[in-house]
Amino acid sequence: IIFGAILLINVLQNSGALAAIRNNFMQVSSDKRIQIIVIAWLFGSFLEGAAGFGTPAAIVAPLLLALGFPALSAVIIGLMVQSTSVTFGAMGTPILVGLQNGLLSSFSNPGEKLAFLKSATVCIAIIHTLVGTFIPWLMVVMTILIFGEKKDRKKTITIAPFALFAGLSLTLPYLLTAIILGPEFPSIFGPLIGLVVVRFAIRKRFLIPKDTWDFPEQRCWDSSWSGKAAVVAEDVHRPVMKPLKAWMPYIILSVLLVLSRAPELPIGAFLKSIKIKWPLIFKTSISAESSPLYLPGTILILSALLTLFIHRMKARDFVTALKKTFRISFAAGIVLVFTIPMVQIYINSGMNSAGLNSMPVLLAGWTADRFGSLWPLISPGIGSIGAFIAGSNTLSNLMLADFQYSVAAHLHISGIVVVSLQAVGAAAGNMIAIHNIVAVSAVVGLIGKEGFILRKTILPTIYYVVAAGIIGMIFIHFMKMWF
Repeated sequence: IIFGAILLINVLQNSGALAAIRNNFMQVSSDKRIQIIVIAWLFGSFLEGAAGFGTPAAIVAPLLLALGFPALSAVIIGLMVQSTSVTFGAMGTPILVGLQNGLLSSFSNPGEKLAFLKSATVCIAIIHTLVGTFIPWLMVVMTILIFGEKKDRKKTITIAPFALFAGLSLTLPYLLTAIILGPEFPSIFGPLIGLVVVRFAIRKRFLIPKDTWDFPEQRCWDSSWSGKAAVVAEDVHRPVMKPLKAWMPYIILSVLLVLSRAPELPIGAFLKSIKIKWPLIFKTSISAESSPLYLPGTILILSALLTLFIHRMKARDFVTALKKTFRISFAAGIVLVFTIPMVQIYINSGMNSAGLNSMPVLLAGWTADRFGSLWPLISPGIGSIGAFIAGSNTLSNLMLADFQYSVAAHLHISGIVVVSLQAVGAAAGNMIAIHNIVAVSAVVGLIGKEGFILRKTILPTIYYVVAAGIIGMIFIHFMKMWF
């Protein structure tokens, strides 16, 4: 998935499609508040759904920089993108890989686990919808409060109706997609539908405030706002191709994913039937198998290969994208090679000759005894700390899903709600993940400002985990009343 997602982004960059998409966004509005909402919230969320792994911030930040945003603001906004859409990012990887493998010891019946994950997907989407709808407005508020003048603060109020409308334009289809199609699609279809709806609203001036807002003149900027990176004007301002052609690889990707995941069509069953098996690995009782044609990563790679022909790329440009992808994927792979075995040892630590319970179960008992009925309020914060340390929603879920489920079982409360809060909190934790902060700061030449950035992005993270925790407490309360 990592290789395929990064390859598609690099291919689009080398074919000129990304420049065309950027140019199209620049024509939306001169109001920086609306640019934040359309480019960061909607387009950035779509990138999270299609690619994930820090891609949104790395693409959105340079784009905002080219539009005249201070580098520091571009980084903060880019990091805030990595919240609502992260749980279903990279076509549902935090659920399909993180939760599914993180709950390895909690379910012995695959059917029972599948039903649990389906219910958790809906619960996660509901919580994100309730909390995430306010994120585009929060992006604007933080930008104006940090980088605007005192007299501009009232403009955070005038943009609020449009910002909340834009929030709902993403989160409502996001929720419906999670209910109908599952975890692969909410962060792809939600932002895409939101882009169409919001662009139409802008053309019709629906809820658009009469006032506009821009940053102070550049000569008035604090020296800490600017980075060392420069944006190549040709890459940003020259339309390389028509928008529809530029978007075509993502359209193909979405269609292929839907067709392969639709249960009423035979395509998915056929792709799953082609398997690679490794029985009795190293003469143990452990076996493994994979359906390579069904994997989201394979569909991403196929979309990238089709782009070569759709955009009539030169072979050398494709090879350049391929080399860059190998370099980035190798770096990410090193992290996974060491992290995933550590997670598996942690999860399977109950298999020992001393007869001790596994680490998640022991931790669950200890924490449940101390926090008791307040655990739903604490749960999202635990998930965010996991993402802060590991740099990934997926890895946080791998490490902590079993622990969270065990706490819920110990307290006799809904495991679906608690594990959902874990996933939501881990998504919010991406805003403060050191790996993400360093990566996006490097893109705009702001190395050395990570501490300041962390102190700012921790504010929306706190909002997210506290709001999610309160919603979790309400859910648990009503479930106890009804059941």
